[in-house]
Amino acid sequence: MTLNSLRSHVRRLYEGATPGGVRFRYALLAFDIVTVLFIIATSFLPPSEIIETLDVLFGMLLLADFSARLLVGRHPFRKFRQIATWADMVAIVSFLAPLAGEAGGFLRILRTLGLLRDYQMLARLRIDSPFFRRNEEVIFAVTNLAVFIFVMTGIVYETQKFRNNEIHNYADALYFTVTALTTTGFGDITLPGTLGRLITVVIMIFGVTLFFNLARALLSPHKVRFPCPACGLQRHDADAVHCKACGVVLNIPDEGAT
Repeated sequence: MTLNSLRSHVRRLYEGATPGGVRFRYALLAFDIVTVLFIIATSFLPPSEIIETLDVLFGMLLLADFSARLLVGRHPFRKFRQIATWADMVAIVSFLAPLAGEAGGFLRILRTLGLLRDYQMLARLRIDSPFFRRNEEVIFAVTNLAVFIFVMTGIVYETQKFRNNEIHNYADALYFTVTALTTTGFGDITLPGTLGRLITVVIMIFGVTLFFNLARALLSPHKVRFPCPACGLQRHDADAVHCKACGVVLNIPDEGAT
């Protein structure tokens, strides 16, 4: 197999609309979720040979995925301008070199967000899942908030576990992150020093913003995605007959009464 044929085959998996490519991207999404769950679960366990072996296995799979993305990229060096690329590199190092710290692995969840933002994946989810079509805005708001919580919890856990007697495992870091995000501030766990205060400020400012964005998505009227044939407006009321922007008659398909 030549390099060009290999690149074409891998590109079909990552970018193609074939059934195999669709299944492959769903598998990537599932793998990212499993990776995050593995990091959470092992944060409660003492180091062992089995965990270290699994770390290396996850690291090799992540490295293979990262290499494949560079292979199919039409301008691979431009990828290094993207935050997601550097997040992937940190995650790979965190698995292959455990001394670099487990927190880097939490950056893998950024790839999950990237997959959900992929145009082809979005189109496939809208086709395959009526639930996703009805709740797309809420799903993205929940995903954005979850990504932020996971990443900040990983940073809190990694920066505090050896210097803060109040943080013993991932659950302690998660508890602090949520109490800071909601500005509850029970005070039983605090982050000392300038770095700790800065992390707390970031959690409160950005976390509250994402939390209110989720509340807005939950409370706002339900919209459906249907491009207006005249002006291109994408989102309309579920029972809309005319486009609010230009007044043209819409023919929004529905799934019938439930």
